Amino acid sequence: MSNPISVFSFPTRIVFGPGARRELGAEAKRLGIARPLLVTDAGVVACGIAEQVLSEARRAGLNPTLFAGVDPNPVEKNVQEGLEAYRLAHCDGVIGLGGGSPLDAAKAIRLVAIHPFPLEQYDDQLDGAAKIRGGLPPMIAIATTAGTGSEVGRSTVIILKSTERKTVIFSSHLMPNVALADPELTLGMPPKITAGTGLDALTHNVEAYLARGYHPLCDAIALQGARLALRNLPRAVHNGKDLEARSNMLMAAMMGAVAFQKGLGAVHSLAHPLSSIANLHHGTVNGILLPHVLEFNRQVSEDRLRDLAMAMEIQTSDRPAAESAAALVTRMRELLEEVEIPPTLGKLGVTAEMIPLLAKKAMEDACHQSNPRACTESDMVALYAKAL
Repeated sequence: MSNPISVFSFPTRIVFGPGARRELGAEAKRLGIARPLLVTDAGVVACGIAEQVLSEARRAGLNPTLFAGVDPNPVEKNVQEGLEAYRLAHCDGVIGLGGGSPLDAAKAIRLVAIHPFPLEQYDDQLDGAAKIRGGLPPMIAIATTAGTGSEVGRSTVIILKSTERKTVIFSSHLMPNVALADPELTLGMPPKITAGTGLDALTHNVEAYLARGYHPLCDAIALQGARLALRNLPRAVHNGKDLEARSNMLMAAMMGAVAFQKGLGAVHSLAHPLSSIANLHHGTVNGILLPHVLEFNRQVSEDRLRDLAMAMEIQTSDRPAAESAAALVTRMRELLEEVEIPPTLGKLGVTAEMIPLLAKKAMEDACHQSNPRACTESDMVALYAKAL
């Protein structure tokens, strides 16, 4: 075997299934948490889920403090204010509750609880993981969306004030101690959010499988995750009470987050600036960009695209690789229409004038470094233009 030595690790403790949130007290006791900071956002509070979890915590004898100041795309200020709340209440652990934004903010809050600011020193592009030590406050992650899979991931993504760029901080120490994966908490998600977050989960699995590098464990997980996402996302969008579809989407999201420790690709490098500059929903723009990047990657990835098409039941093994790759791209475009997501960035307010800055920021993002086809800034410009 010519591959270099690789390190594989899948250590997340996951409590999965309807009602898993009711294990909060037992898991907090196991971790020694008595005064948790519940990190969430205004939307989770407004829909009543935060109060459900707070009540569960109190029934278990915990003394929780609520911090609901996380933005839809978390910024450094959210982390600073969360740390102040953590210290003021003398907290001894963190519960992240919500989609990827609150979960990422919760990870960053526990990071700075024992590490100094500024956050940019922990940037993954600058080998920031070397500055992150163990001993972070314990964390319980409870997802209310099926998208980022941040509940099982070892990274946090925060928009930093100094760079105005979504910055990835990556370390095994950031991984939550336990994920309570309760699909019942996702039943109330509106169709638009269900679609956007589900496209994020699908993109994670697809890009992880295509990413350069040797990781057959992640490859296998990514293929099954992509299959689950494509099968179940339309069902979840059109029938929000379909518990089986919601359960499968929650699993697909976690599988994507596990798989992308192998790497991601150009979709994410293109999508990240659209959040920090245009304030667009990350998963939604992932879905819009995905067909364009798959087409861009076809000349170097037809065999892998065929694998994905077969796993997702789009094509069978007797089809040529080129035909299967084309069918996969077409199916991704059809999926956008099926889940009622606009097919272009222009429909979301992105203009041609924004492209030069977006392309510059996309090249600063590390995700494209594991894309199967090398990207230049002119490639990024062209991809944004095609997606307008």
